[in-house]
Amino acid sequence: MTSALLVIDVQESFRQRKNWAEVSNPGVAVEVGRLVDAAREKGDVVIWVLHSEPGSDTPFDPESGHVRLVDGLAPRDGEPVLTKTSRNAFTTTNLQQRLTELGVRKVVVCGIQTEQCCETTARLAADLGYEVDFVTEATATFPIRWDDRVLGTDDIIERTEFALAGRFATIRTVKELTEA
Repeated sequence: MTSALLVIDVQESFRQRKNWAEVSNPGVAVEVGRLVDAAREKGDVVIWVLHSEPGSDTPFDPESGHVRLVDGLAPRDGEPVLTKTSRNAFTTTNLQQRLTELGVRKVVVCGIQTEQCCETTARLAADLGYEVDFVTEATATFPIRWDDRVLGTDDIIERTEFALAGRFATIRTVKELTEA
């Protein structure tokens, strides 16, 4: 089975926001890098995805210069870099077409933000018929504030795993995927 590693939004934009100090996994790029190395070694497809919000005057606005991969991560020749403007990696890109053309039937999801772009991409991939591995330890998130309540990162991660496991994805570890 041909597999693809989807590296979602591991971009400088997040590091420019004030809440980066609260990130669940400051070493997310290292874990993602381990997955990238393993995928390349196995001959799997690596697809890079960046989130863009043109005209937003935020770190996600392409004019900011921050809509780029974090230092230490870089695509090789032939590895596509897709730019999306929606939460999932499918709706505003040609990701599904690329996966179909490459004969991919399984995707591995990692990146930022665990419960948003990563989870949403995993759910949609499952709905489209892909087998999905979700690598939580190679994702990162931030506390969610709503009114006077706060949902911490550990709770967000646990909720995401419960929502995905057995329905939309298999929860995998970096070690499982790099030693396979």
